[in-house]
Amino acid sequence: MRIAIGGTFDPLHDGHKKLLKKAYELCEGGEIVIGVTSDKMARANKDRLVLPYNRRAEKIRQHMYKEYGVKVRTMELNDRYGITLDADIDYIVISPETYVIALTINELRKKRGKNPIKIVKVAHAKATDGQVISSTRITAGEIDEHGALLAHL
Repeated sequence: MRIAIGGTFDPLHDGHKKLLKKAYELCEGGEIVIGVTSDKMARANKDRLVLPYNRRAEKIRQHMYKEYGVKVRTMELNDRYGITLDADIDYIVISPETYVIALTINELRKKRGKNPIKIVKVAHAKATDGQVISSTRITAGEIDEHGALLAHL
């Protein structure tokens, strides 16, 4: 069993952890491959500072080992697809906003004669105000990584 998941993961918050937990649950002793966006890709689409790739990837590896006792493979993503177009992958774990990308991956795999990947869409984690936990909201100082509202002075 091989599970793929991808993202920027900065800061690593409860929404990311929900995706990572689902990947672990599907893994059944197989391999979890986590694509972490390259520095160039992460910074091109963000209006905020992002930790370097190596630090983001290490935080994910540490989290997965501490939380589940598993070693995962992280790889640098330089595009939206990573290894998913050609590698044998059973599941891709995605958030609602990346569902369209997963559909595109399966269309491109079909053109290459590859089997589709089973898409597992995980609902967003919600903050205490009912809104989505997001890195943007965290870095803006609205919420913490668990979705608790931060007091504004």
